[in-house]
Amino acid sequence: MNNEIMPLVEMINYQNGAVVSKTIIDKNTGTVTLFAFDMGQGLSEHTAPFDALVQVLDGEVEIRISGKPFHLKQGEIIIIPASKPHALKAVSNFKMLLTMIRS
Repeated sequence: MNNEIMPLVEMINYQNGAVVSKTIIDKNTGTVTLFAFDMGQGLSEHTAPFDALVQVLDGEVEIRISGKPFHLKQGEIIIIPASKPHALKAVSNFKMLLTMIRS
């Protein structure tokens, strides 16, 4: 994948009733992962030890951080602080790029 131009939103496809993920970079210092969520799918509340940057590539999602809801759509980003409980649910089919830096 070095030195290639890639259509990010086309690198992952939706699957009915599923959440699909594809790791783009996986290093000791951090990860970059693509996700595709079918409408209504989500991730239950959890925490992560590092800050995470969510970039919505397609569709809409509700992300709850420490119980507070945030509605994001294509082109918007949010930072999920380390150790804060968070969950998300696809309002429509949606794709996101998740970047986590482990330092």
